[in-house]
Amino acid sequence: MLLVLDIGNTNTSIGVFDKDSLVAHYNLSSDIKKSDDEYGILLVTMLNHHNLTDKITGSIISSVVPQLGEIFSMAIQKYLNISSLNLSHKSKMPIKLALENNKEIGADRIANASAAKIKYSLPAIVIDFGTATTFDIVDENSNFIGGIIAPGLKIQAKALSQFTSKLPKLKIEAPNDAIGKNTISAMLSGIVLGHKCMIEGMIKLCEKELNKKATIIATGGYSPVLFNDLDKTIDYIDKDLTLFGLKELYYLNKD
Repeated sequence: MLLVLDIGNTNTSIGVFDKDSLVAHYNLSSDIKKSDDEYGILLVTMLNHHNLTDKITGSIISSVVPQLGEIFSMAIQKYLNISSLNLSHKSKMPIKLALENNKEIGADRIANASAAKIKYSLPAIVIDFGTATTFDIVDENSNFIGGIIAPGLKIQAKALSQFTSKLPKLKIEAPNDAIGKNTISAMLSGIVLGHKCMIEGMIKLCEKELNKKATIIATGGYSPVLFNDLDKTIDYIDKDLTLFGLKELYYLNKD
């Protein structure tokens, strides 16, 4: 079985694949203060819960936090006795990176673009709703030509409460109306529906530059919040897209 880890700025998503089937999925907070021993014990505890510890034979890591990537690599080596493949712009992939500086691209975005190439028709736009909301664009010739990075929903909500004295913290959820009747609903409208309008507008601009209708795929932790309001714009919601991409990239690179 294969252990895949998508380490983000806020959360770490962990999956276990038995061939092509995702048989377990876990989420941890991304915390650089934790040691390799702490993460190793957490991993073993979670895997033992599903009797998977002794069945793991391979591992791949995507990390946008280099220090955490190293910590998890050490934890997996120490507690599972497995060397991890660390995804980077130098890895083999089913797409071609066509950016001004390929070193800048995050490994998670490589996984998303690779998964889009394998699973969906091209051109494709992957919208990942994480700490940041990112767009990854793959053209009809399988070139990863670039993308968009915008503040995510959580960042926007935190910024509003942090930099204004009277606005409260809030739970991210879809508002019923655009016109807020109270402070909370007004904030949710600005954050969630404003984000929705940004996404719709950016998709139109990207498709204009592609000169073609694209397949739109949503993924990431906050994608369900927005999906009902974007059902005419988004073709697929695929919450495990990054993990699937990591699985495919492992088998492409394992030798």
